[in-house]
Amino acid sequence: MKRRRFMQVGAAIGGMISADGARGQQTGERKKGGAMKIIVTSVLVDDQAKALAFYTDVLGFVKKTDIPLGADRWLTVSDGAGDVELLLEPNRHPASNAFQKALFADGIPLAMFGVEDIQKEFKRLSALGVKFHTNPVKRGPVTIAVLEDTCGNLVQIVQQ
Repeated sequence: MKRRRFMQVGAAIGGMISADGARGQQTGERKKGGAMKIIVTSVLVDDQAKALAFYTDVLGFVKKTDIPLGADRWLTVSDGAGDVELLLEPNRHPASNAFQKALFADGIPLAMFGVEDIQKEFKRLSALGVKFHTNPVKRGPVTIAVLEDTCGNLVQIVQQ
């Protein structure tokens, strides 16, 4: 239980506090030479169609890219406001499948999404039948809640 709480809090405050306890840079400024940016990150899913429905119809993301690739698709969603896409990646590889199941069993969220009003989101998502593993709880400078995405993952929502 302590490990799971540590992982949730650590994930929630992410870049805010470094490993040595120093406050991280929160200005949004890039360091010199920092030309890289996040454009795609992925979440493992057991069913792409089910994932697309959950991430768009329930969480409110918008479909960005859908390219057939044999049995699977290059299928991404975004928040509609930025350049970052979330790849709904099939967990067919034995290592990714085992990784996903182990994280779920240990109560560790695979992804984290920010919300402006966590209580409002909690009520909205609960009314839609979303299963929560953790109701909203204050953890230091943030409030978090953990939900199931119906595709084999725990997802943490956070209000900073």
